[in-house]
Amino acid sequence: MALTFTSLQEFYAHGFDTVIDVRSPAEYAEDHVPGAISLPVLDNEERAEVGTIYVQESPFKARKLGAAMVFRNAASHIEQSLSHHEGSWKPLVYCWRGGQRSGSFTWMLQQIGWRAEVVQGGYQSYRRLVNAALYQTALPHRLVALDGYTGSAKTEVLKRAGGLGVQVLDLEGLANHRGSLLGDMPTPQPSQKGFESAVAGALMRLDPARPVLVEAESSKIGQRIIPPAVWDAMKQAPRVELQVPVAARCRYLVAAYDDILSDAGRLREKLGPLRAHRSGAVVDGWFASIEAGDKAALTEALMVEHYDPAYRKSRTAIGAEVAATVPADTLDDAGLDAAAAQVADVMSGL
Repeated sequence: MALTFTSLQEFYAHGFDTVIDVRSPAEYAEDHVPGAISLPVLDNEERAEVGTIYVQESPFKARKLGAAMVFRNAASHIEQSLSHHEGSWKPLVYCWRGGQRSGSFTWMLQQIGWRAEVVQGGYQSYRRLVNAALYQTALPHRLVALDGYTGSAKTEVLKRAGGLGVQVLDLEGLANHRGSLLGDMPTPQPSQKGFESAVAGALMRLDPARPVLVEAESSKIGQRIIPPAVWDAMKQAPRVELQVPVAARCRYLVAAYDDILSDAGRLREKLGPLRAHRSGAVVDGWFASIEAGDKAALTEALMVEHYDPAYRKSRTAIGAEVAATVPADTLDDAGLDAAAAQVADVMSGL
């Protein structure tokens, strides 16, 4: 019997040993249930071939070919990836909509003796639960925003506060982006759906009765949009503001962003469009620092002439409540640990 889940909490508390995604690798790559393993019963090319035959020739011919492919691939998974499981193993299987791909694979696992079940509605039912949690209902968690000018090491302080027992939601980590114009990572960002799955999964692991520290962000992190329920809660969240001198922020950014600061071509590509927002003379000054290879001068100029004014403007517009300020004169290990400890103390009183 297919299993029906009515909430994300129920889905994540499924109680199965393994969650198996039998969709194609491309479908899995776009988004999947967090923690699910990929065991496709049709690869990308096979799925396309079966679909084409279904539309252009005959549904019967497509089902016959698809069945042969599904059972051939399923047999390979059983002989290889699943061969080590004992008889008590209990897997939960899903495909796109809970149809023939997951049904066939689950039937085969059951015939072996494994306690396999299939998700009613497949990935689509899971995705509806994510939408309900992030788009249709208010967030049950109390968020506290860790704020501060660019270069205040908010992400690092957030992580260290998490190590001290503070509940944290690391949106930049989930989005694989450092959250600024120059924040691209060497590896791509997840898809929007993948980002939302990661956010939903992280939220499900947090206790709504305790406050959750999140880094203050704009509504987008790189190319990923913060889901409405989270963004609405962030806009209303009290703020803990890191106060760090410009010189310390500059030193931190030069080290943290060394990859892009060492790439003159990428810098010009990223900063050139800012001529529409800053004067040509200002951007020309940045380009001169790029040509000179002066990372410190470029970083300080970007903070003073671009990031800091933008920060002040956005905070004025939001009218955010500052619940506490945390001074940090340095951002070396000792300074970061001290700042994280102060943030943890503030969180314990909220």
